[in-house]
Amino acid sequence: MTDTQECIALEDEYGAKNYNPLDVVLTKGEGIWVEDVEGNRYMDFLAAYSALNQGHNHPRLVKALKEQAEKLSLTSRAFRNDQLPYFEKELCEMTGYEMMLPMNSGAEAVETSIKAARKWGEEIKGVGKNNSEIIVCEGNFHGRTTTIVSFSSEEQYKKGFGPYTPGFEIIEYNNTEALEEAITENTVAFMVEPIQGESGVVLPDEGYMKEVRRICDENNVLLIADEIQSGLGRTGTMFACDHENVKPDMITIGKALSGGMYPISAVVSSEEVLGVFNPGDHGSTFGGNPIASAVARESLKVLQEENLFEKSAENGQYFMDKLESIDSPYVDLIRGKGLWIGIVLDRDARPFCKALKDKGILAKDTHGNVIRIAPPLVITKEQIDEAFEIIKEVLTDDSFAEE
Repeated sequence: MTDTQECIALEDEYGAKNYNPLDVVLTKGEGIWVEDVEGNRYMDFLAAYSALNQGHNHPRLVKALKEQAEKLSLTSRAFRNDQLPYFEKELCEMTGYEMMLPMNSGAEAVETSIKAARKWGEEIKGVGKNNSEIIVCEGNFHGRTTTIVSFSSEEQYKKGFGPYTPGFEIIEYNNTEALEEAITENTVAFMVEPIQGESGVVLPDEGYMKEVRRICDENNVLLIADEIQSGLGRTGTMFACDHENVKPDMITIGKALSGGMYPISAVVSSEEVLGVFNPGDHGSTFGGNPIASAVARESLKVLQEENLFEKSAENGQYFMDKLESIDSPYVDLIRGKGLWIGIVLDRDARPFCKALKDKGILAKDTHGNVIRIAPPLVITKEQIDEAFEIIKEVLTDDSFAEE
C-alpha cells in the first residue's frame, strides 16, 4: 500500500514548492467522495476549484474519455477532427453565442480574450496600434501567466516576475463610478469576475453587472466576464451573469467544461469579436483535440440533463440557511450564491480546514480568513446535512479560541 508520508516526502524532495496543500494523499474519487491512500474517505468541498461540478469520475464522462481515447487522441489544428465541430456547435447553442475558440486552461482562455479584445480594438474600434487598454478589478484572479499577473493586485502573484505587461488599468471592484472614470478613448475592454472566487467568494452589489453592461455599451467597450470558476452551474445558473440577465461580449469558460476529466477551456463571443483572428494569429496544439471535445460535449449534456444548475440553486440556498444558523464566535459573515459559499472568519482559516480534514471534509482556505465551500453540484440534501454537523462542530470548537 502506498504510504502517505512517503508520497509527501517525495513531493517535498522533487517538486517545486509552488503549492502548500493539506497533507492528504488522494487515490480514488466518486461523486462528492474521495479516498486517500490509507483508505480514509472524505467529502470533497473544493471540487478542484469548481472543475468537478459533475462530481468525481462521472461514469458518462469516464465512458466518453475511454471511447475517444481508443479511437483518436490528437490531430493538432493542422487537420480537422470529427468531435470539435459538434463541440463548437453545442457550446454556442447552449450559451447563445455565435463563435467559440477552444484552448486548454483557464489562463489560456483569458489570454485569448485579451488578444481578441486588443485586436478588435485596433481593427474594429480603431484605437490605434499598440494603444489598447483593458480595465480590470482589484482582487481579481484570472490566472498565472506573466501577462495576467501583471494586472493582479496581489503582491505575491507579481513579486519577482517583472517586468510587467503594460496596457491594464486596475480599479476598485463593485464600483461602477470608478469604471466610468477609468474609461478613455483607448479602452477596449473591461474584464471582471461576476463573483470573485479567489478573493473569498466576494459578491458585488445587486445590479452591479447590469450597470457595468450599460457603461460598456455607452462607451463601445467590450465586457469580458471571467466565468471559469463561477460558470456552468456553480452559482445556480449557467453563468453568474445570468442572475442579472446580463450577456457579456465575451465569456471565458474552463474547469467544469470537462467535468475535471481533461484540460479544456474556451472563449465564446460574437463573430465580430472572434472573427478578428486569422489563420496563424493564435492557436494551441492541444486546443480542441478529439478527447477534450468529446469529453466536453458529454459534460455539457450531464449539466443539462441532470438539472445541475437547478440543484445548485436549491441545495445552495438550503446549505446557506443551515450555515447561517450556526452560532460561532469565529464567524464574521457567510456569503455566497448557489453552491459557492465563503465562510468569513475573524482569524486564519487554515487551522479550521485542517480540523475539517481530520473529520472527513476537504475544504480550502482562501484569502487568509475564508473557508471556501464548493462541493460538486451532485451533492444531495442528506449529504449536506451530514457535512453541516461536522462544520458546525468545528466552527463551535472552543480550542480555536486559544490560538
